Amino acid sequence: MDRLTVREIDVTGKRVLVRVDFNVPLVGKTGKIADDSRIRATLPTIDYLMDRGARVILCSHLGRPGGKFVKGLSLDGFARRLQEILMQPVAFSRDCIGPEAEKMAAALENGQVLLLENLRFHAEEERNTEPFARSLARLGDIFVNDAFGTSHRSHASIVGITSYLPSVAGLLLEKELRELGSILEAPARPFGVLLGGAKVSDKVGMIDNIMGKVDFIMIGGGMAATFLKAKSYEVGLSLVEDSTETAAKLIAKALNNGVKLQLPDDVVVADKIESGATVETVSIENIPRSKAIVDIGVLTITNFTRRLERCRTVFWNGPMGVYEMGFDEGTNAMARIIASLNAATITGGGSTAEIITEMKLADKITFVSTGGGASLRFLSGETLSGVEVLLDRKTAGRVLQPLTGRGHNGQLGTG
Repeated sequence: MDRLTVREIDVTGKRVLVRVDFNVPLVGKTGKIADDSRIRATLPTIDYLMDRGARVILCSHLGRPGGKFVKGLSLDGFARRLQEILMQPVAFSRDCIGPEAEKMAAALENGQVLLLENLRFHAEEERNTEPFARSLARLGDIFVNDAFGTSHRSHASIVGITSYLPSVAGLLLEKELRELGSILEAPARPFGVLLGGAKVSDKVGMIDNIMGKVDFIMIGGGMAATFLKAKSYEVGLSLVEDSTETAAKLIAKALNNGVKLQLPDDVVVADKIESGATVETVSIENIPRSKAIVDIGVLTITNFTRRLERCRTVFWNGPMGVYEMGFDEGTNAMARIIASLNAATITGGGSTAEIITEMKLADKITFVSTGGGASLRFLSGETLSGVEVLLDRKTAGRVLQPLTGRGHNGQLGTG
């Protein structure tokens, strides 16, 4: 990686503002954490900083509060969970900027940790306003981006802040880029990609970019309906994106590149997409007009499995059915198969990571990415705005102008 990491700078005694991604699943509207995997994923960076006597200030978003305080999206309880994990006190600031946050950040001693309130309680965070970025920057001496899952967003805590503080990558961000980068650089062949989820449009760039490196592409989930429609199959009431032409082009491109693009052979259909609906399994030639595809069928599971068992590298993104409504047999089967493979296995963030964690299979996967949209953007060959703004090794000695009245000398010490 051509960006400096936290390992390459002197953090002792420095206030280090770390952008983490604590946007974890919650239990209903209770604000209680359902899965703390994303919190634990950033522990290597937090532990590294604490062990070296840094004064650690963590900031994150949670959900979409729309620029106002929402009790159920407060990070107050996250400080308590982190305190349990770290087995030491974690202070909590009721705002992410302003006098209280600045006072608490200034009072930190070496090795202590402070968590700030939800960044998105301020609309200026997503708008990436200069005043908000400056206010955040007042809290620290160094900025560390360890939030891969939001590094494709041009938000104040990802991009704007780097104009005011020396900015480097955290250990999780470094690992994400290294593991996902291995797919683009030199994947062990055969290389298989399993794609699900609802939208073709989210994955077009990635499919197009890896076409010359992949051997098999298997498509399930809601996006399978768009591909089946592109091949003139009846898909009933299934949601079809306005992307059938794009799907047809991808099918043709796969054929021209010698890539086996495999669609479902059979699917599970229901007359309504809701929990408890009556289902049946039909071949793709016999999908009723009055029903919608909600999962892949047994024959498809078998055929996908045969392909996957031949692979030495596998990337998986997206469920095989409407998982949240209980149509989960195809997804669960694929998760178990991928976890059993003698291959390099990488899963691409979002709901896929949650499923792997829920099934307690994470330790059987080579790498579980924390980023959904970010991983797809990266694999599409696009630059991530939050990575591009970090210090390049070639400019590691640059001096940044300090903010007025902060006493920060702007020097990036390396060691």
